[in-house]
Amino acid sequence: MRWRPVALTLGAIIFLFPFYYMVVGSLQARPDSSPAGALPRPGNLSLNNYREIDAAVNLGRSLLNSIVFTGGVVLGTLVFGVLAGYALARLRYPGRGTLFAAMLLLQVIPFQLLVIPLYVQIVRGYGLADTYLGMILPFAINSVAVFVFRQFFLQLPGELFEAARIDGAGELRVLWSVALPLVRPALLTATLLTFIGPWNEFLWPFLVTKQAGMQPLAVALANYMSTVASAATNPYGAILAGACFLAAPAVLLFIVFQRHFVSSDLGSGVKG
Repeated sequence: MRWRPVALTLGAIIFLFPFYYMVVGSLQARPDSSPAGALPRPGNLSLNNYREIDAAVNLGRSLLNSIVFTGGVVLGTLVFGVLAGYALARLRYPGRGTLFAAMLLLQVIPFQLLVIPLYVQIVRGYGLADTYLGMILPFAINSVAVFVFRQFFLQLPGELFEAARIDGAGELRVLWSVALPLVRPALLTATLLTFIGPWNEFLWPFLVTKQAGMQPLAVALANYMSTVASAATNPYGAILAGACFLAAPAVLLFIVFQRHFVSSDLGSGVKG
């Protein structure tokens, strides 16, 4: 089995090379798209690309917009996902199975098919153009997160819930004190899965934001590429610099929380 470490190392190098090339390209003062550009000369390294992209799209403001947009989506996904997942997994009421089947059916409908009715309702009906709420609302409930939470809640021992109810705890108290501490992996998984989507989302923010000061980073970078990138000293490097800013939060989030992606010992709370 000596080949396994070699294969894993080779796979890691292949996977990480695009990220390495993106960082190296963002630091090149003069563009070099040839294979030799992967090993830059020290004299060709500079932060000018970052200064140019910042001056063109106001990276600080765009990052703030992306953080508010993504944070609102993640918060809504966790709150509504936990409540809906718990209701589908642990509460008994008529039509529960039908409701769950309908939720699964929604996952096969592409978001692009809903863009026009959502735009009419949110922008024209509610007047939420160029607002954070207008960007967040279509993504506040994520059916994938609901499914993940439901599956985790179903794995929990039923005796824990029965014991809490016998002690007089209501459903919200049972959810908060008993269920949530045991589904931390689901919370982290839903956070990461949800974060990637709105952080890289382009179509919906592009439609509902016309003011440059309200556009998240993905939209600002796309506008930069289509308008003023050609006037930059190193357009290739400036675009890669913006891509580094866009990719860095997702990569850091995964690195920080990767060790938490382990299953909890769900049976440890039940003895006998």
